[in-house]
Amino acid sequence: MNIKILGTGCANCNKLEQNTRKAVEELGLAATVEKVQDMKAIARYGVMRVPALVIDEEVKVVGKVLKVDEIKALLK
Repeated sequence: MNIKILGTGCANCNKLEQNTRKAVEELGLAATVEKVQDMKAIARYGVMRVPALVIDEEVKVVGKVLKVDEIKALLK
């Protein structure tokens, strides 16, 4: 599983990354979590607001910081 956090490094982007890493750890998933900060790369996903969560190249959430439990539900 490949997970990407799209964001510019703002507090919300960092929080989404932390929550995502915690969700992956709690579920015991073999997943890579990558942070994408390049605006051109973010734009390729059609994302206009950050943070965004991408799971296996599919944009799941835009402009919202999900809680750990919400992320776990998306990962199951």
